[in-house]
Amino acid sequence: MPKTVKADHALFLTTLALSVLGVAMVFSASTVWATERVGDANYFWLRQVMSGSLGMAILFLLMKLDYHNYQKPAFIFSALSLVVALCVFVFFLPSTRNTHRWIQFSGISFQPSEMAKLALVVFLAYFLDKRRGRINEPSTLVPIGVIVLTLAGLILLQRDLGTALALLVTTAVLVYMAGLNMKWIGVATIAGLPVGTAAFYFFVYKVQYRWDRILAYWNPEAYPKSSAYQIIQSILAVGTGGFNGLGYMESKQKLFYLPDPHTDFIFAVIGEELGLIGTCLVVVLFGLFLWRGLRAATRAPDLFGFYVALGITMTICVQAFLNMSVVLGLVPNKGIPLPFLSYGGSSFVMMLAAVGILLNVSQQGDRLGRN
Repeated sequence: MPKTVKADHALFLTTLALSVLGVAMVFSASTVWATERVGDANYFWLRQVMSGSLGMAILFLLMKLDYHNYQKPAFIFSALSLVVALCVFVFFLPSTRNTHRWIQFSGISFQPSEMAKLALVVFLAYFLDKRRGRINEPSTLVPIGVIVLTLAGLILLQRDLGTALALLVTTAVLVYMAGLNMKWIGVATIAGLPVGTAAFYFFVYKVQYRWDRILAYWNPEAYPKSSAYQIIQSILAVGTGGFNGLGYMESKQKLFYLPDPHTDFIFAVIGEELGLIGTCLVVVLFGLFLWRGLRAATRAPDLFGFYVALGITMTICVQAFLNMSVVLGLVPNKGIPLPFLSYGGSSFVMMLAAVGILLNVSQQGDRLGRN
């Protein structure tokens, strides 16, 4: 009889714990803000519940669907084409908060950049598997570079530096694990210096709010009421929480001191209300997610599954690391959500969908008895 294997309970329960904590903290962080701004205290957390319910339904569906279905070139390049088209389409829509990131219709909005994360991982898994043994050839590296830079460039033009950086980091990890020769790393570093310098000049130094964030990062005390205001309020929130926290729903910084506390800076509210215990719990949960995700990758039945599992795991964990680093003032503010925890329907749904695929890879690896 074939071996019957259930899904990775540890990975699923970790994801569920992060999601439930996220809904609870969005409720706490957003009720006063929502009452004042939209006239409905339940506006954000109920939407988060609906997004989570949809995401969980997709998770269970994809967990049962063989991940090899995504290995077909027709699926991969159709998905990439759709994502690129949507990332271009947003520039023809009215801006929201001075950015072109969202597509909105009938009261529903989503960010194509969230779809780009998963589409890129599947493409890299397919292409690196297909080009195994030829990773260091230009015919492999050039197509990867073109597609990755196209997606990252479009997202950067949407004024979303954090997501663009996350895509580049995930790509670098996958290509390195595929066997990228150190020679190419050196070549890329040398060749990338003028490109990187130009990019820094045009996309950071010449973009006032980004340059202000750099200055605020180096010397936040000099800009307490402008570019450093958000990070100062964030650090105050985390510091005020101490070891035990002020208690659930008791945050003071969320009362219009910390801008949009239910989105990118929800980790600060966790620190203030749940203290060091709460923040450590979040770090431990993401540590468990990283462990189970890497376990799924190493036990994958084939190279495509390995890259898919590794890519999904790194996408989620790199984003979590960047978000928590911003909140704690370790890196400049980049505006990137905390997976499963920050308010945001498209991010929540796509992260849960990605976990569904990851669970299927894990399930197939365990079914074959991989050690």
